[in-house]
Amino acid sequence: MTAPVLSVRNLQVEFETRRGMLRAIDSVSYDIAKGEVLGVVGESGAGKSVTGLAVIGLIDPPGRISGGEILLSGLRIDNLPPEEMRKVRGKRIGMIFQDPLTSLNPLYRVGDQIIETIKTHTNLTDQQARKRAIDLLAEVGIPAPEKRIDGYPHEFSGGMRQRVVIALALCAEPELIIADEPTTALDVSVQAQIISLIKRLGRDHGTAVMLVTHDMGVIAETCDRVAVMYAGRVAEIGPVQEVIKNPLHPYAKGLMGAIPTLAGEDKRLVQIPGAMPRLSAIPPGCSFNPRCSSAFDRCRVDRPEPLRQGTQAVACHLYDRATETAA
Repeated sequence: MTAPVLSVRNLQVEFETRRGMLRAIDSVSYDIAKGEVLGVVGESGAGKSVTGLAVIGLIDPPGRISGGEILLSGLRIDNLPPEEMRKVRGKRIGMIFQDPLTSLNPLYRVGDQIIETIKTHTNLTDQQARKRAIDLLAEVGIPAPEKRIDGYPHEFSGGMRQRVVIALALCAEPELIIADEPTTALDVSVQAQIISLIKRLGRDHGTAVMLVTHDMGVIAETCDRVAVMYAGRVAEIGPVQEVIKNPLHPYAKGLMGAIPTLAGEDKRLVQIPGAMPRLSAIPPGCSFNPRCSSAFDRCRVDRPEPLRQGTQAVACHLYDRATETAA
């Protein structure tokens, strides 16, 4: 087997506050292979976006990576100096943010921004860089790219701006792209087009993609595997169809049960009681135990570690043989 493009091992991210140190990411581990799309899903506050920002080295003080390792094609990048990390970001790792206006300078033509990025990370001449920029805009579905390349961001629709951001992310042919809620602000038809475009990245370029979202529909349509996060930890990870059809963790079961389907309209949707705990009030043991109908004594004391169950891994005492033996 070839080494994964991205390997995250026991990642911990902490934030210093007046109330003390708060741990936003707690021992998160996962791999993403070449050409694979890994979806990261969970409620707001689960730690999805912070995980992505940690990978690209954009955790600003008072936040910091306090433990674990992040490896990109075998190279450890979480301890690189800022100047070295800046070379990795953009060239080897691309980023697609939720709001394209945060990635595009409104004062510059989109073509100038793409060409500048291309020239920063390659040795192409001005003319070659402009041709590559036009080719990239055509690849992401911008009509008449040789004309639109000279347009300003405000002259593009939301969906078209997001395509420009994807073109920017592809400039240096990165090994990994992190897409943070790339379809949230778009209407449904444009969402489908952006999803199709992200899927094509892995297929045509062999790019590994980490797709952060709260939308299970997007996950089901786009991803090869999915990691379900809760309170800064991975509750369950596995092939997307397995996790959707046969979720193991009680939280994952609740998420899947809350998705309406065209079949079985008479079935009531599952509701998960309570809310995600604040970072300053994460309960001992399994952080999901106050909301879990299957919780028992051990869940309130011991923190579960991921256990392999076939093609899935689940952090839940219900699947621990030691618990079964004790029972």
